[in-house]
Amino acid sequence: MQKEWMEKFQEIYGNGGDIRSYFAPGRVNLIGEHTDYSGGHVFPCALTIGTYGLARKREDNKLRFYSLNFSKLGVIESSLEDLIPSEEAGWTNYPKGVMWTFEKRGYKLPFGLDFFIYGNIPNGSGLSSSASLEVLTGVMLKDLFGFSDLTMQDLALIGQYSENNFNGMNCGIMDQFASAMGKKDCAIFLDTSTLEFEYAPVKLPDAKIVITNSKVKHSLVGSAYNDRRNECETALKDLQGVMDIKALGELTEAEFEAHKDAIKDPVCQKRAKHAVYENQRTIKAVKALKEDKIEEFGRLMNDSHVSLRDDYEVSCEEIDILVDLAWKMPGVLGSRITGGGFGGCTVSIVKNEAVDAFIEKIGREYKEKVGHEAEFYVVDIGDGARKL
Repeated sequence: MQKEWMEKFQEIYGNGGDIRSYFAPGRVNLIGEHTDYSGGHVFPCALTIGTYGLARKREDNKLRFYSLNFSKLGVIESSLEDLIPSEEAGWTNYPKGVMWTFEKRGYKLPFGLDFFIYGNIPNGSGLSSSASLEVLTGVMLKDLFGFSDLTMQDLALIGQYSENNFNGMNCGIMDQFASAMGKKDCAIFLDTSTLEFEYAPVKLPDAKIVITNSKVKHSLVGSAYNDRRNECETALKDLQGVMDIKALGELTEAEFEAHKDAIKDPVCQKRAKHAVYENQRTIKAVKALKEDKIEEFGRLMNDSHVSLRDDYEVSCEEIDILVDLAWKMPGVLGSRITGGGFGGCTVSIVKNEAVDAFIEKIGREYKEKVGHEAEFYVVDIGDGARKL
């Protein structure tokens, strides 16, 4: 495949020069959803699908972008003088945001680039194609321009900063961190308040991780995401009036229950409840996984979905149908919504012998209920972003 991309790159941009290849994975979060901006724990893993990129330095300050996924758009031209977000820039806002952040942090880009990408993360699936593209750009700039002092963790933070401040999506650190720091066959147990993390082996000898794409993406995701973040911040401010905390992630369930009446708005109280309980669920789930209690891990995944559906209200009808169908299937250990919400995907842990029936039955019943097909991916956990 890489040979074909190299030929395509040269067909578009011309031959010669030092053309280099890179990869950054997408991610799925096993548990710990919508906790990463409340100082809680998350438990994502990098996938073997993601974004591939080829790049070559130019001798001027021009930027030329081409995506095989949006080939109808052709080559999108820009320059290092034009690192400003715009609707016309479309997908190139993500790499441009990373370049803007590099420059803002004192990493001056001496030349422009010819930039070619291909992603095999399904669009709008909630498996973090944007974070993957941001981390890919970071790895590329670090390598091409010799910014050797930047760590992979730095590149994750640069990606998050650019998404927050250039693209206006107020996301937490999880997606970029998982893409940059992923490790084969391990999930990352990350404390988002300190960025301390450990790799926890995901040993599933008798089961597989199956991602089901609902093929719906409700347009609320950006605005509602930022609303949820604001609601959690309001709840935190109210709690800070009665207790000394910096983040909702510091609270146990009992501490939250003892002080929750300080949160005046009932909606904000529900949002905070999710953030606190989901964080504790994630800590318990990782402990269960380490002790090979996969059934317990699955039960906590199910509880996570209920909380995301009822307290955080980021699910939707199509996703709830997928989860309900999964819960009724023999051999399903756990199933929940994953990602930002309002569509996208579910993640399920399914016993090996039940995988085919899971895909067949849920695929058929989902189509009957909603009128279009779902897509299924039986996934492997892969390494983080790298030069190829």
